[in-house]
Amino acid sequence: MPKQPFEVSFAAIQKDPEPFVTSVFSSLASEFLLLSKGMGFVEYPTFETGYEALKRATAGFEHISADRIFPVVLQTPIAVIVLRTMLGFTPPEWAYIATQKSSLKVSQSSARTLDRNIRLRPTDPIKGTGLIAERLRCLVETACALLNDGAPPTANDRLHRLDKADTKDGAESIRRFGGMGVPYAMLLYERFLGRPFAGHRDSVSEIVGDVLESAIEEVLSGAAISFRKTKRAERLPGFDQAPDFVIPSEFNPKVVIEAKVTEDDGTARDKVTRIQHLDRISREGQHRGRRKFEVIACIAGRGFGERREDMKKMLIATRGKVFTSKTLGSMVEFTDLRKFRAKQ
Repeated sequence: MPKQPFEVSFAAIQKDPEPFVTSVFSSLASEFLLLSKGMGFVEYPTFETGYEALKRATAGFEHISADRIFPVVLQTPIAVIVLRTMLGFTPPEWAYIATQKSSLKVSQSSARTLDRNIRLRPTDPIKGTGLIAERLRCLVETACALLNDGAPPTANDRLHRLDKADTKDGAESIRRFGGMGVPYAMLLYERFLGRPFAGHRDSVSEIVGDVLESAIEEVLSGAAISFRKTKRAERLPGFDQAPDFVIPSEFNPKVVIEAKVTEDDGTARDKVTRIQHLDRISREGQHRGRRKFEVIACIAGRGFGERREDMKKMLIATRGKVFTSKTLGSMVEFTDLRKFRAKQ
């Protein structure tokens, strides 16, 4: 097993960083084939329940009207998610169009909240009165109008969002798809346009990062090390962008930890730049030749394994203190974190 960069002197890394880049790459693991379900994940049987409820209410999509659909979405709320999927819109997009087409304002935040609450409780009936019901009625009316009309003619260099196999020709397209098996080539094409699991991947993107951050918290807590975990977009004195962890506190930073999971090399490069910036801040605040604080990088995902030159930059900026999910258990022993360990 090759030595990891945190196990050797900084001089050794400066002299020949290549073997240490290789050792970090060898410990990186990608889990892009696995997605966290997270809260609000809708299982297929639940989704299908909403679809079948819509199909029955509209007589096989013969009569797509708010008068038929609105009572169904109140009784079986998951049907709202199915309706939105038929449109191919995000909740904010649906809210925007609904507000344009009616006298009632449906804010994008209220649409997101409604969508999330339904995904959390997909079969709990919604009351038919009040502002939520009014907004829901507005959304349903907008959806019915759009689905009945289909995609309008557009210029050759433009593609309308409703120009999909199941909505292009309005209600007639939906009826065709509702009564037949979808051609596999068309299904694959629409997946290609929208990326498989795209909506769910976007909704759980923060959970992916939380897995690594939770592992870091376990390591720090296990050694009884005092730390401050920052919140998204939080501001700390002395930092133009707060690091993910500060040890022992933001009032006396001695160690900072940046954590990142990415399957994209562009995003990985951004994180390398961020870590280099933290190193500059530390060197600018150094006292008697010592940096103000130590910079540690905790990384995961195939994105970091794409560019050797970027990894060299990260190793130099952190003085070799780069850890992956596989080497996280060594983080306290091989960094200044050991100075704050209260428990062996």
